[in-house]
Amino acid sequence: MTSLPGSSDQGGSNREPRPLRCARCGTPADGPPPPTWTCSVENGTRQYFCDRCSRENLRAIEGRLDSAWW
Repeated sequence: MTSLPGSSDQGGSNREPRPLRCARCGTPADGPPPPTWTCSVENGTRQYFCDRCSRENLRAIEGRLDSAWW
């Protein structure tokens, strides 16, 4: 397969990935999001919430309210 002119097969971002943090309280995750964290897509943006924030706002999450409402 050939590449488009001016592009590279080794492309990609050279930036380091940003550390994952809870979108509500800012708790950092060590590495990938733990299985106890909740992932929510709001307005096309993926947000992660730690297990504590997820538990405290479970009814709002199940009611599909945006995090701005909790």
